[in-house]
Amino acid sequence: MYKRETLTRQLKDNPYWDVIVIGGGATGLGVALDSTTRGFKTLLLEQVDFAKGTSSRSTKLVHGGVRYLAQGNIDLVKEALYERGLLLKNAPHLVSNQSFIIPTYKRWDNFLYTFGLKVYDFLAGKLSFGKSEHISKEETLSRLKTIKNENLKGGVVYQDGQFDDSRLAINIAQTCIENGATVLNYFKVQKLLKNNHGIVDGVIAQDIETGIFYTIKTKVVINATGVFTDEILKMDNPEAKNIVRPSQGVHLVVEKSFLPGNDAIMIPKTNDGRVLFLVPWHNKVLIGTTDTLIENHSLEPKPLEEEIDFIISNANSYLNKNINKKDVLSVFAGLRPLAASKDESEKTKEISRSHKIIVSPSKIITITGGKWTTYRRMAQDTVNRAILSSGLPNIPCKSKTVKIHGAIELADKTNHLYIYGSDQAAIQELIKESPDLGDKLHPSLPYTKAEVIWTIRNEMARTVEDILARRVRALFIDAKAAIEMTTLVATLLANELNKDETWKQQQIKNFISIANQYVL
Repeated sequence: MYKRETLTRQLKDNPYWDVIVIGGGATGLGVALDSTTRGFKTLLLEQVDFAKGTSSRSTKLVHGGVRYLAQGNIDLVKEALYERGLLLKNAPHLVSNQSFIIPTYKRWDNFLYTFGLKVYDFLAGKLSFGKSEHISKEETLSRLKTIKNENLKGGVVYQDGQFDDSRLAINIAQTCIENGATVLNYFKVQKLLKNNHGIVDGVIAQDIETGIFYTIKTKVVINATGVFTDEILKMDNPEAKNIVRPSQGVHLVVEKSFLPGNDAIMIPKTNDGRVLFLVPWHNKVLIGTTDTLIENHSLEPKPLEEEIDFIISNANSYLNKNINKKDVLSVFAGLRPLAASKDESEKTKEISRSHKIIVSPSKIITITGGKWTTYRRMAQDTVNRAILSSGLPNIPCKSKTVKIHGAIELADKTNHLYIYGSDQAAIQELIKESPDLGDKLHPSLPYTKAEVIWTIRNEMARTVEDILARRVRALFIDAKAAIEMTTLVATLLANELNKDETWKQQQIKNFISIANQYVL
């Protein structure tokens, strides 16, 4: 079903589509899923791999956004809390209920945060993840073993969502295909086509693997390319003004011993007034994020030294077990496609996270801004707009109840294979058939050879980086261990794809070059 040859053949067999989506991150995949489940003939093209950019580099939270509540953005919070509830229902294998504790060092903060989070609970309504409550100093210390004791007054506990971002993206891509869409990675749109009236009615796209160009016609093109939005708009109109302001967010990953319990920590005010999270994730601790406006964007943004220092110093101001740079297992940077503000001096924390939909004179539709949690709602609004502007039949949205591929209620999350949901049994069957596939890729991480084979055959993984960064999360969890796995993974990949030794060596070289940026 997911063979590349089968998917590319659909391009040759179907020269005309209802909807072409450019961009395979959370937003584009959401749009493709919404479109195909309404019955529209849908094609999604991603220039590299699904979720390669922003969508694999989040803080791994499915949340309403406590800080947006503090800014008074009630509508955004309410919408996100509703979508958070839907995500837990539709992808329960990847989304879980996570308890967060705000440690308080002033008595007034106990009241302030308890009140604010009661509002947060209220806005969640029937889809609430649980009630927030004030806890004593003693309970805070027993639940957060590494929190600083001095002047601690207590804590406020609240419930929010936690997830694996790129795993969800891959599962959404699979769900799109299962619902009739054609979804391709490593397919780059090189040109927009227009009819005699100047309306965009197709694209010229290149298969990066074969170099072959395809001319594809459509009723509507949707630009969902995140930080690359402006490039597509300039294809449409070279004079177009930039509408995206990229903001960089950096995260560090450290051992679980820095936060040994089950609770996450939310630091509501860092020394520059932003929030910081310390979140348990795949048996490690993820710490982030920063928020730095930048001028340029790339597929592999580089963390700035000051961002790393900012995270470490702010985390250490709350922990009695200090983090040093040598403790960092992986550091990664992601770019948020914030909708550009008219006020260039505006701080990133004050630029709205609400999404914006723009219809160009050529009828290309652009969706930008937003956040992972609201990907489904963003898609619904985008396809609704496409119906209005392109003459597609007015079919209502169906995505609220669409279960994501792999969706299964899991009681046991001790086996790391739980992230595959209903596919877990098939991976274990592979190991039963070939016991050597049960071998670990690295002694310090749980991933097996069977997972590599599975992701190549069933999850459209095409490179070592696809596998170690976004299918299994080794690069984001322990970059040095990921580098040590490279040759083994490249060998398995080359064998599966029938590639030669030269190709394999190039894969090894490419991945190590990227992975070195994740090592401090």
